[in-house]
Amino acid sequence: MAESNTDTKSSNQMWGGRFASGPDAIMEEINASIGFDKKLFAQDIRGSVAHATMLAHQGIISPDDKDKIVHGLNTILSEIESGNFEFSRRLEDIHMNIEARLATLIGPAAGRLHTARSRNDQVALDFRLWVKEELEKTEKMLTGLIAAFLDRAEEHAESVMPGFTHLQTAQPVTFGHHCMAYVEMFGRDRSRVRHAIEHLDESPIGAAALAGTGYPIDRHMTAKALGFREPTRNSIDTVSDRDFAIEFLSIAAITGMHLSRLAEEIVIWSTPQFGFVRLSDAFSTGSSIMPQKKNPDAAELVRAKTGRINGSLVALLTIMKGLPLAYSKDMQEDKEQVFDAAESLELAIAAMTGMVRDLTVNTARMKAAAGSGFSTATDLADWLVREAGLPFRDAHHVTGRAVALAESKGCDLAELPLADLQAIHPDITDKVYDVLTVEASVASRKSFGGTAPSEVRRQIAFWRARN
Repeated sequence: MAESNTDTKSSNQMWGGRFASGPDAIMEEINASIGFDKKLFAQDIRGSVAHATMLAHQGIISPDDKDKIVHGLNTILSEIESGNFEFSRRLEDIHMNIEARLATLIGPAAGRLHTARSRNDQVALDFRLWVKEELEKTEKMLTGLIAAFLDRAEEHAESVMPGFTHLQTAQPVTFGHHCMAYVEMFGRDRSRVRHAIEHLDESPIGAAALAGTGYPIDRHMTAKALGFREPTRNSIDTVSDRDFAIEFLSIAAITGMHLSRLAEEIVIWSTPQFGFVRLSDAFSTGSSIMPQKKNPDAAELVRAKTGRINGSLVALLTIMKGLPLAYSKDMQEDKEQVFDAAESLELAIAAMTGMVRDLTVNTARMKAAAGSGFSTATDLADWLVREAGLPFRDAHHVTGRAVALAESKGCDLAELPLADLQAIHPDITDKVYDVLTVEASVASRKSFGGTAPSEVRRQIAFWRARN
């Protein structure tokens, strides 16, 4: 077990000379953030190592002090990672906990680490690094989800299913085409992630409290050491900016919305009434009282996670909306929202990737449903335009009469006798039956981005090349 990093005087020492007696219990409770910002320990230590190295390079601290600081910080990192570090609420946050422990380990040299920086730019750095790493993780997870959909789309490029509008059967499509719709959605989400990484790829350290510093620091050096493109360009904005966190939450909310739409479809499709897909026991649960039930709980929980993510976005927007420049303590409330949303998003993407690969698709049930609801009516109207020369609005009217007749007879359009169709319009020939099957319908939709199997495969190839 590591030495204790607290003592009876340490809290007062960290507050400084003005506060002769430490904060009372209520103030300590409302002020402390160590309960959640200890998640930033690796980023805090990484930033401090880069800062100390730069200070030594610029001759602001001695090389010997730098070596002691770096060695002490690496020791603390090992202690935290091994679970042998005692976090103290009296030391408020992750920064002060690490600084206090560093002082115990290396003595007076620890006090030189905070030269030319403030907790304001320090927390901005830690949080920015954490969000950047989380975005990079999200990008990889979305790439995996897209890959799962590409595999299913290729497998089912010719599997016919009903396409819906208003949750009513509209036109036949292929399941592969439906899968590719989600590839497009999650591809846009991934693109937003990449843009967000570009937007936040600036180093805050060196902005100090809000005005910069009089020490001859090299902010480009620390930016490079920490993997940022460049330093931020305005010290006031630097310490008061939480756009990067809001943008992460916005991306998480949009991605969560896409995941929730997919989850809803899985819930609907897995019902006995639809029977389009089946989830294995790995992503389902049973009922405590009804032995026949198999519930799509994983999909339902993904759907629910979106609500938590949306709440986090609204919370942080509300926290930030009335804050004057520069830093205000309100901004301490930013991290829990981001941490919670990140955890929810990671779990939701992982669960959905598993479900997409796990799904058993009932192609026979899908095909049967694809022909219901007179789904090839548009194909009849298009045939009348092409072969009989009717204006589309007239063809639409003729098709409507044919649908009404088929409905009254209790049959599909393809089952209407030619004589009945010719009674509606004399120019209809027996060639019309070539377009009234669901297979013929999907095969004809060869426009760019359409549902024809050949076009679905073209789009799969495009996405495989860029995924």
